[in-house]
Parts: sequence; C-alpha cells; structure tokens
Amino acid sequence: MKIAVVILNWNGTKLLEQFLPSIVNFSPEADIYVADNASTDDSVAFVKANFPTVKIVVNESNFGFAQGYNEALKHIYAEIYALVNSDIEVTENWLKPIIETFENEPKTAIIQPKLLDFKRKEYFEYAGAAGGFLDKYGYPYCRGRVFETLEKDNGQYDDNCEIFWASGACFFIRSTVYKELKGFDADFFAHQEEIDLCWRAFNKGHIIKYNSKSVVYHVGGATLQLGNPKKTFLNFRNSLLMMVKNLPKNQLFPVLFIRLVLDGVAGIQFLFQGKFKHLWAILKAHFVFYSLCSKNYKKRASFQSEKYYKIKSIVYLYFIEKVKVFNNILGTK
Repeated sequence: MKIAVVILNWNGTKLLEQFLPSIVNFSPEADIYVADNASTDDSVAFVKANFPTVKIVVNESNFGFAQGYNEALKHIYAEIYALVNSDIEVTENWLKPIIETFENEPKTAIIQPKLLDFKRKEYFEYAGAAGGFLDKYGYPYCRGRVFETLEKDNGQYDDNCEIFWASGACFFIRSTVYKELKGFDADFFAHQEEIDLCWRAFNKGHIIKYNSKSVVYHVGGATLQLGNPKKTFLNFRNSLLMMVKNLPKNQLFPVLFIRLVLDGVAGIQFLFQGKFKHLWAILKAHFVFYSLCSKNYKKRASFQSEKYYKIKSIVYLYFIEKVKVFNNILGTK
C-alpha cells in the first residue's frame, strides 16, 4: 500500500533536526513529506539542505493543525496518510504492523500506534497513550492515561483492539475515509480535531484501532505546553463544538447542559487555585462556542450513534471514586 508520512511544521527547525532522522531512517515503505504552515524560520531551507529525499508542501498561511493538514493533503496522493507530529521519534519497523492491519482489515479506517513518553520512555504519553475513549459528557481519557495520571508500560496494553479515538500525534487514516469525512474541521484550529474526526468516522460505521506492535515516542507540548491558557481555551471550546456536531439528537441538549455546568465547576476550581488566565480561557471558550453553535449544529450528519461512550462520568470516577487506572475503570458505570 502506498503510504505518505506527513509532518506538519511551523517554525520547528530544532524539532525537525532532532526527530526527522528517525522517520527518514525507519520509513523505507513511505514517501515522507514536511507540510510547512508558512514558517518564518529556516525550516524549509533546513529540510531541503539536509534531507533531499523529503518532499515539501508549503501552505500559504499558518492554518493550525486542522486546516494545515487539510490544505497540505490536497497535494499528497497515497492510500494511507500517516499524520505525524514534529516531536515524534519513531522506532524500527513502526510502519509494518500498521500497513498489515490496513491490508488485512478493510473495515479498519484509522489506527493509532503505542504512544510512549519521549522523556520517560517506560511510561505512556499524555496525548494518546494506548488509544482513547469518551465518557457520556465528552471528556476524553485513554488506556494508560486518565486525566493527569500516566501509567507505566508493563505490557498491559500489548494488544490490537478497537478504540473510540486515535491520537493526532501519530494518526493513520485511509485517504478515502479522510476525503469522505472532508478532513479535519477547520473551525477547531488545533486540539480535539482528531477526536471529532474519529467520532464522525464512528457515526458512519468505520472502525478505529490501536496497534501495540507499532511504537513511537512523543515529547508532547513542544508547540503549545499543557499549562498554556490558549490550550485550555481550545480544549474547552472544541470539546463543546464536537458534542454539538456528534451527540445523538435525543441526548444533545441534556448532555450538553450538564457539560456546561461541569465546565463552570472547572472554572471555579481555577478561581480558587489563582489560575485566573485559565478561568478567563474557559469563559472565552464558552462565549466563542455560543457564537459558533448554530454553524456547527448545521454540520451534524444524518446519523449519530448512541453507543459513543462506555462509562457515564470519568470525572466522577477519577475525582470522587479515586479511580486512576484505565483497567480499574472497566466494569464501572
């Protein structure tokens, strides 16, 4: 199968210098692209000078993650897109098990590899760990990561299984499915656009999988750190937009109302912690969400599955019941 590894870049010369060599060395099956989001540093010149086999697509502006990939992939032709963050270190033969799964399982549309922490390589990484799920109120959690708790990789997730969402840090998708779904939602700019895409794929009956035989290491927060208020704004706003688009009709308003209340609780927590910038980020996220709500409601597909969640509230389990490990969540309500 023809596979294209596409690395979205914005002013990331240092990251490309550090992480591009592993991709070039360990990806003989693929065409490798750097999709540049109108960088103002010497990223493009650096790639041209040091990695002549890597192809370059230059976007006209910094479109962010979502539209940045949408624009770049218009110029890239392959059966499989591997969308890889610029702060990912890959391992030898990382593509082989992914390609085999796509070849042997025609209904599988999206795959995520095992995502480990580059700084602590024996631990799972925050952005996707061993594959993601949502609770009833749209809160994401992962096998290997629930909120801030990261599990050590002891082989407990050395399997190949269906998941609900795959991490955008290292995201494999059939090009036909990407085009069918019209790519990422450009309104998101960055953060949770991959969950929205997976949710839309799930509603259309596509299968999303995790493959533990493919292993990569992720720095995380290289372009926007976890404690940045802008990240807080994007996560809260985009989560609400995603729910408006994808929740089943009979649950849309009651579930969304409870989620808005829970966001308010999070804001109060930030207030008592003295994190006023994050409080303002939540308030701003809600104001912008209200302005975009009607537009995104019109994006709803004809069908939304009611089976999008396995547990009712990861917030309750984690903060009240003190359940911190994914395998301990199994069997709870």
